[in-house]
Formats: sequence, C-alpha cells, structure tokens
Amino acid sequence: MGIRSYVLDGDNIRCGLNSDLGLSPKDRKENIRRIAEVAKLMADSGILVFAAFIAPYRDSRLFARELMANHPFYECFVKCPVDQCEKRDPKGLYKKARKGGITNMTGLTAPYEEPEKPELIVDTNLLPLDQCVDRLIDFLVVSKIIFSRAPNGNARFGSR
Repeated sequence: MGIRSYVLDGDNIRCGLNSDLGLSPKDRKENIRRIAEVAKLMADSGILVFAAFIAPYRDSRLFARELMANHPFYECFVKCPVDQCEKRDPKGLYKKARKGGITNMTGLTAPYEEPEKPELIVDTNLLPLDQCVDRLIDFLVVSKIIFSRAPNGNARFGSR
C-alpha cells in the first residue's frame, strides 16, 4: 500500500538477534523485551511496525505496551485453537514437540495467557486469510494509523 512498514516475526528475529534464546519462561520474556526495544527504535524512525510473535505472558505484553507509551500501540490477538495450529504447522514444530524434541512448546507443554482486552481479535479459524488481512487494514484505518485506501491500492500513513 506504499507505507514504510516492517514485520518483525520469530523467523527473522530468532535466527539472528535472539538466536541465543530458548523457550524457557525467562528466555521468552527476554525475547519479547528485545523485540519491543527493536520495534520502538523502528517506530521512532517512522516505520509502521508489525511485531508478530507468540507472546505467551501478559506481563511481557504489558511491558511492550508501556515501552511504546509514546507511540501508537495496538494488541492484536490472532486467535486460533492449538489443533488448527498443528494442522497448519509448516515447520513440523508441533510434531517435534509431541515427540519430545521441543520442550516448553506454547499451548502444549507451556502456557499461553490469552489477552484480556486486545484492541483487535482476528480469529483465523473462522476467517480466510484475505478477510483476516482486511480486518487488520480496516482496524488501522479506523484507528487513524493509515488513511483510507486509494483507488491505486496505496494508503497514507500517519500517527494519531
């Protein structure tokens, strides 16, 4: 849509910046702390940042929210039952975890604390991908993070 944006996700962070972290509760909290700090730096430079991570603990999500106090911050709960996550698992992580190859797997052998009041819930079990994306874009327009879709597909980006 012509907006300077970036998606931070587990693949592009865990293979570099956070390659020294595992899945223990302590490491998961540090993972989210580092991600939040990177997201803040990117937001400071005017980039629209999507931090797409499994953040299983409410206190880690609260830390990120507080760190971003001077920036627009919205928690989006991408909701999906564990059995569906397993069916969609392209890397075979759930299968590996079920065989004991991965410990502290969220939803299986480690907890996930659902968000209590996310600004947006996208239930990927109920909606196809294109409708999930549309819900997110519509939310960003309503929240005045991006401004209306232009006929050419581009959008303007700003802050509230």
